[in-house]
Amino acid sequence: QSPEAQSLAEYDLAKESYRLGKMRNVLDHAQKAVELDETNADAAFLAARVYLEFCIQDEASNDCRYEDAEKYARKTIEANPEQREAKNMLGVILVHRSRFEDAVGVLKPLANDILYNSPESAWGNLGWAYLKLGNYDDAIDALRRSLAAQPLFCVGAYRLGLAYEMKNDFKAANDAFTKAVETPSPDCQRLQDAFDARAR
Repeated sequence: QSPEAQSLAEYDLAKESYRLGKMRNVLDHAQKAVELDETNADAAFLAARVYLEFCIQDEASNDCRYEDAEKYARKTIEANPEQREAKNMLGVILVHRSRFEDAVGVLKPLANDILYNSPESAWGNLGWAYLKLGNYDDAIDALRRSLAAQPLFCVGAYRLGLAYEMKNDFKAANDAFTKAVETPSPDCQRLQDAFDARAR
């Protein structure tokens, strides 16, 4: 088999391992797929996703490696510049790595990309990056756009409340926190940080 064909076979094994929840096997096969064919954007994206999922589960774990998540997200974009989900993921990773200006540089063009199917996600993460930078007006604008695109995005409402709180607009902050916890979704109604912020 050609290296490209072997890469596709490894990617198929990675996908099957992901379906079975065997994350270490996913990384093994996805990394081999990328080594065999650096243009295999799907394999690189899957590797980046798994590294990020490890961090979401437990940021203090040795399995949480944002640098590797970033490496594979960038490989995905290099192999397929049209992979917009990888750009959004890269923005999230950069925020977690406290590289907020770099995150804005990735997320702002994506948020304005009319071909991206999840604009609320890009606007929400852009607002998050602005919030971390202390650019509260820009954060409010981005997060309001996010909620306009997807009113059920309760994490966006929570972050919007934080931005208003930092500007001492407590009425608007309370309204945003209330919207976050009253969004009709089980995940939103368990958003403890938003309940804590509203109590504060």
